[in-house]
Amino acid sequence: MQFSPILATATASYRRAALSVAAVFAVALAGCAVTPTHGPSTSNATPELSTQTMHAYHGRFSVRYVDQNGQTRNAYGNFDWQQQGDTVTLQLLNPFGQTLAIVTSSPASATLEVPNRQPVTAENVSELMQRTLGFSLPIEGLRYWLESSPAPTSRAKTITDPRESSRLKEIDQEGWTIEYLAYADAPATGVKRLDLTREAPPLDIKLVLDR
Repeated sequence: MQFSPILATATASYRRAALSVAAVFAVALAGCAVTPTHGPSTSNATPELSTQTMHAYHGRFSVRYVDQNGQTRNAYGNFDWQQQGDTVTLQLLNPFGQTLAIVTSSPASATLEVPNRQPVTAENVSELMQRTLGFSLPIEGLRYWLESSPAPTSRAKTITDPRESSRLKEIDQEGWTIEYLAYADAPATGVKRLDLTREAPPLDIKLVLDR
């Protein structure tokens, strides 16, 4: 799946998939500087990332997923990510700048807001997505993976980029494979492009981070 159709996808396709897209793309996080690792390893990440107080990012997503009817769908759009402490607010937009959903996640609760609908609330993001879509995503893990670091909640296999030992090439954790395809050019830092895949239930996510 390529990013070339991001700005050219027909409006009708977004209307058909808008509600499902809203929750599926709650995974669209942003990258920051990588924690150096050395070769393939199995380890736990340090908890330092969770103590950082503020992150704000913008980017584009392309996702292939299976809906509740067993149909494979593709969707594209943009996202804005705001993190204050442990609270994340993610705004999902279609390529025309229209809001698809706003997802708010904190240790105490999670809320999904869709235009012209009442907000839906649950104790956490996984429960919310499971209840509304029939599947859930490891949002807390993705917060770390998209910062090019394993989540501190479980053991993970990491592979260092052979061309640059200070950067990760891959993380395998909790049934997900996270591939780091590009990093920002100096003087900028952080992840520029990454792919996330999961086999069961199947989900493929491609992200390009603009900042």
